[in-house]
Amino acid sequence: MKSIFTDFNYPREKAIESMKTSIPAEMWKSNSEFVDSVRCLIRQHPVARHPAIEVLNKGELSHEAMKIIHMEYRHAIVQIFTDALLMAQHQSRQLEPRLSPGSKMAPRFLLTLNVLDEFGFRPGFDEAKYYRGNPAYAHYPLFEAVLNDLGITEQERNEYVPSKIASEVRAFLEASYSDYSMIAALLAVAEEEVILYSPPLRKATGAIGVNVETGYYYVHGVTMDQTAEAADDDHEDDLWLILIQACTPDRYQGLQAMCKKYCNLWDEFWSYQLRQLDLNKPDLAIVN
Repeated sequence: MKSIFTDFNYPREKAIESMKTSIPAEMWKSNSEFVDSVRCLIRQHPVARHPAIEVLNKGELSHEAMKIIHMEYRHAIVQIFTDALLMAQHQSRQLEPRLSPGSKMAPRFLLTLNVLDEFGFRPGFDEAKYYRGNPAYAHYPLFEAVLNDLGITEQERNEYVPSKIASEVRAFLEASYSDYSMIAALLAVAEEEVILYSPPLRKATGAIGVNVETGYYYVHGVTMDQTAEAADDDHEDDLWLILIQACTPDRYQGLQAMCKKYCNLWDEFWSYQLRQLDLNKPDLAIVN
């Protein structure tokens, strides 16, 4: 029999099993049913079928419109996503002493897989038999490279004043940083938003001549997408599993309400972006 101390295969599955055995079976079942209901609510939310998805998929937005959308999106989520992941890792300490000693390590393990992806690591060994990775391929710098391709200068980025709704979306996630269950839930919602909107954003960005075959848009999407090298669906699943371990029945109503509110804010965010495509502003108009 292989020793537990030498078996490094199937890391996600091992972490999930560890979390599952850290709480009573009935609580895992109850929490799983709650999380399933929240995921269903999100899938049925208007943001999942927002008109912005179709508009982006058509690839008819002007260069100027795409510059603004990217600056808005940058402020709302891209700049703070790894901050939120690291805060979730830190706040997993809230599992103890409610659960057994060491119970925080399995969710931290899963969060680390997400963080490694965000920071530019890749599975496998390099030529020196060490970890493969490059901080130049971290997702945030890759997004900044898209802004470079769009011709947005550093001064423009520094001086950009985000919309009220972009600031509200950002502040809502930042306000969860002290609450482990809340931040896990909102990060899961954020991953769903990335899954929904990255492919349309990729199409709209590529349509104005920006290379989207590599870089930021190549590493965002789902594992089944053969045109990308992405695992946002795995990351989302992991975050929901982390919430299953973390939450308690007294939190159900509040967590569901906050997930719905976060979806509402994203819905408002995309509605605002569409309102900016005013045909009276030629530089923001849809290209015919």
